[in-house]
Amino acid sequence: MRKRTRRKHWNLIDPIRHAIEGASLMPQELLSSIRLRELGAIEAFRTGQAGLQEWTDINALLTIAETMARGGIGPEALPACASAQAALMDAAKRFEATRKMGTTGPGLAAMRELYEYHDLQRASVCRSDYEAWLQRAMHRISSQAPEVTAL
Repeated sequence: MRKRTRRKHWNLIDPIRHAIEGASLMPQELLSSIRLRELGAIEAFRTGQAGLQEWTDINALLTIAETMARGGIGPEALPACASAQAALMDAAKRFEATRKMGTTGPGLAAMRELYEYHDLQRASVCRSDYEAWLQRAMHRISSQAPEVTAL
């Protein structure tokens, strides 16, 4: 007699709940923690207390917003992305020269405008679409797409 396999079926997720969560908007507690982190980074740039973590937070905000805008969700954010990217590059150059991270008034205004645009982008898509945009942004960075600027 042949040996037979006994397959085990593991119920790792509830498929109905998983589908509902993917189709719904982002949970407010998760959104509020992300918003606090981004606003804290902008505030650190305003006070001149920003470090590499705050620069990385704003750069991630910029990357995701730019990817979504190029994909058709809020294309009016592209000028804000360009000006915020210029402000981040200036801040990086300043940090290399003086070991202090900061930005100018127009750079700070560009970061705030970018934050507002991206917050609207986040609110207009469901959670699964936003996660797909995050993945797309990460793939664009790792593939070194032509419009990705590396510092």
